[in-house]
Amino acid sequence: MSTERPIRTARELAEAGLIDAAAEEAISRVASRYTVAITPAVARLIDRGNPDDPIARQFVPDPAELTLAPDERSDPIGDSAHSPVAGIVHRYPDRVLLKAVHVCPVYCRFCFRREMVGPQGLGTLTTGELDAAIAYIAAHSEIWEVILTGGDPLVLSSRRLAEMLERLHAIAHVKVVRVHTRVPVVEPERIDADLIAALKASGKTTYVALHANHPRELTSKARTAAARLIDAGIVMVSQSVLLRGVNDDPEVLTELMRAFVETRIKPYYLHHPDLAPGTSHFRLSIEEGQALVDSLRGRVSGLCQPTYVLDIPGGHGKAVVSAGAISPEGGGCYTITDFRGNAHSYPPKE
Repeated sequence: MSTERPIRTARELAEAGLIDAAAEEAISRVASRYTVAITPAVARLIDRGNPDDPIARQFVPDPAELTLAPDERSDPIGDSAHSPVAGIVHRYPDRVLLKAVHVCPVYCRFCFRREMVGPQGLGTLTTGELDAAIAYIAAHSEIWEVILTGGDPLVLSSRRLAEMLERLHAIAHVKVVRVHTRVPVVEPERIDADLIAALKASGKTTYVALHANHPRELTSKARTAAARLIDAGIVMVSQSVLLRGVNDDPEVLTELMRAFVETRIKPYYLHHPDLAPGTSHFRLSIEEGQALVDSLRGRVSGLCQPTYVLDIPGGHGKAVVSAGAISPEGGGCYTITDFRGNAHSYPPKE
């Protein structure tokens, strides 16, 4: 098997030395439920001699994914409750998500949209669906920002991406376009002149939010890819997920946030892990997360401080994980106040 194409099956994982041959049958069961893809760049990062490698933990399937916890749900942040047309999520007044594609170059084992992405997921918007999504944005003058997500929008060809962004150019009330992606880390060679031109095709202020969770992901090639974007006038921010066994350590978090800043990427969001199916082995308690984030205060530059947030299940939006927004109820449950001032139980009470 060529190391220059993505790894997608249990057999290929075994051949690449990423799982034991004895685990192939169990991993096949996981792969039949949740899509697998590991790019060559990611495969090269994995330390095969470390059974607890934090890169492998993010991308190599684990039989634990087939264990479902009672609080988990297929749409943990409630996208569907705020989707007026296919591909649009309008949860907050001044911004929408535009999910044109539900395919990724890699599939995170903790993904909160894992039931929607991959070949078995929601796929790519049809021409008619994309037309309706763009029409929705044009018809709602309160929309100031369009956030391209999915899936990973940078799996689209430069031509298709440019065509889609050019359609936003004519919508005067849209001022900002933000693109959420892992591509500079997992497929850095994809960040070329054609892709950069496509990203700027809207003529709007353009941000790229890079998802990375461990400092080792910011390789020299990833940093070069980020520099290409930034030098072209595209602002970059980060988003990370707080994950047990990956970055639940003050020194690792410090190194990750410093690596972002050194790469000219402003730390933005640190997400509490969502209640996605089969992901309980990644989740920390809110108290553990608060303690980790508090460990950065004062000890690490203010430039390196992300905002620690939790998406309230049911589509109620993000809450900053601070004393003002979250209060304990006891028994591992909390009351969380959303951006409208409404209180919600977490985990939700059925």
